[in-house]
Amino acid sequence: MRVLVVEDARALAEVVAEGLRDQGMAVDIAHDGLAAAAKLDLNAYDVVVLDRDLPGIHGDALCRMITEHDGRAMVLMLTASGAPADRVTGLTAGADDYLAKPFHFPELVLRVRALARRRPVARARTLRCAGVELDPVHRTAVRDGRDLALSVKEFAVLEALLHASPAYLSAEDLLEQVWDENANPFTNTVTVTIGRLRRKLGAPPVAHTLPGVGYRITEP
Repeated sequence: MRVLVVEDARALAEVVAEGLRDQGMAVDIAHDGLAAAAKLDLNAYDVVVLDRDLPGIHGDALCRMITEHDGRAMVLMLTASGAPADRVTGLTAGADDYLAKPFHFPELVLRVRALARRRPVARARTLRCAGVELDPVHRTAVRDGRDLALSVKEFAVLEALLHASPAYLSAEDLLEQVWDENANPFTNTVTVTIGRLRRKLGAPPVAHTLPGVGYRITEP
């Protein structure tokens, strides 16, 4: 899952982004409406965590821009005011959910995941292929009934591969979906993560590599 955090309070933006990354999400940050609009033009996001009072482009205007976009991201609007009139205004601008500051971080995570599932192209709750079952909500992964002790990135890579199966995902695809815009395109981190994931999945192998094309999960 890829998330854009749009928040002009830099310390809060970093805390939210790091917390979401710890939950296995790829997170980019924008500190004003103009920077957010530029990132939305370049990248496909599942959810935008959007501060309402933004410099550059106001959060309401940015929200309307997102709702008019094909294959749009879901919007969780943040605001310093939780008054009913403010919630109505935010939802009227096209926000899919609304959360007042200060907020409880576990609630933010649950709301982000719920919005991602509500997208028109949302991923199935449980992904299954080749004896592997992965539940993105409860963060569980098993193969043939055996629990897989996966790291955050291994889990996210497996989720992306299961969602794409039987198609291949390139290393660039995985960098975009699992890491974020700061990922080095020349790094071998995808290869290393795939190697660890393959060992944890065990035999017979179900994570396959086609040189020059990418990776996929298929029946052994």
